[in-house]
Amino acid sequence: METHDLEAIGDAELVEELSLLTTQTARMRSRMVDIISELDRRRSLATSSHPGNSW
Repeated sequence: METHDLEAIGDAELVEELSLLTTQTARMRSRMVDIISELDRRRSLATSSHPGNSW
């Protein structure tokens, strides 16, 4: 969506879309943290069970 497209949308719709995007961003950040934590956990398990194996 370009800036001139936003001019045709009312305030309520803009606030609603912003709220939706904020919620999606929070969910994505949370998911990223979950994925990074899982990768760290796997890396830790791999290095503890195979001392010579490093990522």
